[in-house]
Amino acid sequence: MTSLASFTLSSTRKHEWIPITRQVQRLVTASGLTEGICVVFVPHTTAALTVNENADPHVPQDVQFALDAIAPDRQEFRHVEGNSAAHTQTSLVGSSLTLIVTQGALLLGTWQGIWFNEYDGPRTRKVHVRVLGDGPFP
Repeated sequence: MTSLASFTLSSTRKHEWIPITRQVQRLVTASGLTEGICVVFVPHTTAALTVNENADPHVPQDVQFALDAIAPDRQEFRHVEGNSAAHTQTSLVGSSLTLIVTQGALLLGTWQGIWFNEYDGPRTRKVHVRVLGDGPFP
């Protein structure tokens, strides 16, 4: 069994972490899959996905602060669009996630959520979700 679905979202700031766990879970539920995997992918070079804490609203700010320290905007960058730091941060974090689905639900830790990370907003972005499985696994 396999199912592919997509959704769009819009960021409102240059750097923004947007929680998307509910949207992804809705697509998993709609697929009817009970046991398998879920792949989430963003087809953008200045946006990423991560699983991180979703209880404390300061965590996304803190991680973005660290990413800005690791890959700051620099005058020396040559990319003509002026968003090399966004490309670098995307490369560090990644554009896809593979998650376990069990009993029809995403298998996440108590404090974990799925985050869409915008590094070059505001923009409208697309997120693709593919669920795969054959049903219950032993």
